[in-house]
Amino acid sequence: MLASITTVLPPEITGVIDTLSPPLLERMEEIRVRVNRPLELIIDGNPYFPAYIVTATDAIHILNKISKHSIYALEEELKQGYITITGGHRVGLAGKVITEQGKVKAIRDVSSFNIRIAKQKIGVATPLMPYLYEKGRWLSTMVIGPPQTGKTTLLRDLARIMSSGCEEKRVASCKVGIVDERSEIAGCVHGIPQHDLGQRVDVLDSCPKAEGMMMMIRSMSPDVIVVDEIGRMEDSEAVMEAVNAGVGLLMSVHAFSFDELKSRPSLREILSYRAVKRFVELTRSNGPGSIKRIVNEMGEEIYREEGVRR
Repeated sequence: MLASITTVLPPEITGVIDTLSPPLLERMEEIRVRVNRPLELIIDGNPYFPAYIVTATDAIHILNKISKHSIYALEEELKQGYITITGGHRVGLAGKVITEQGKVKAIRDVSSFNIRIAKQKIGVATPLMPYLYEKGRWLSTMVIGPPQTGKTTLLRDLARIMSSGCEEKRVASCKVGIVDERSEIAGCVHGIPQHDLGQRVDVLDSCPKAEGMMMMIRSMSPDVIVVDEIGRMEDSEAVMEAVNAGVGLLMSVHAFSFDELKSRPSLREILSYRAVKRFVELTRSNGPGSIKRIVNEMGEEIYREEGVRR
């Protein structure tokens, strides 16, 4: 998992990471590199500071590695503030922002890197199947949770199950279209997914969600569309278009609860139309991906962490 990350890190930082025990490495979520400040590792959501001060030379090394010594080739990615590397890991960047006519043109003098470690957890979504699959079809579902609760990991595994099917549970495979605006679900590099998403997946990488959903419906005729972190008004309008076209939806949203969603103007139409049939609330109580509860389109609780309510 870390091999594709250590190839972009300076030997000094790799050496520090190599001193960690295997259990800590397994639970590491982020590597944060800031020039002239201590190296920071996020493990189980908590910061850990090894005895190493990052140098400007370290930053140049990382930038050269992730850009393959051609910053200009990554100009579009730099506008977005992150680069996806082999393995599906995302490297966030911060530094001096260059603007042109009020819009971000590039980031120069990069002084901070945030390497988010992409972890594919095969089977993590399997327990959800009885609640999200009904009468031969997948119900449109919204995964709810604050940052770092495993929303994208869950979306990724659900997409894999949908695409592959599950003979044991009599779940047929279906055509899945992923609109991956931030290259996090599929983790594409040169258009090729770095994660196992099954055989029947098509990906629009680095494509704005609202436009991508419409493109996917017109060009690839998916049974289900998967998108990460909806929230803008145009996202909601595209969701309603997809619903009216008879396409199932699997999406995530930043929120602490289903109740919080009700106050979002951009999601009001989706909720009032009852276009989404299942809402899965996530928590970190037992680590990322812990399911707090599931509610239906009426707001009725059908599953809670302590057990199932029939």
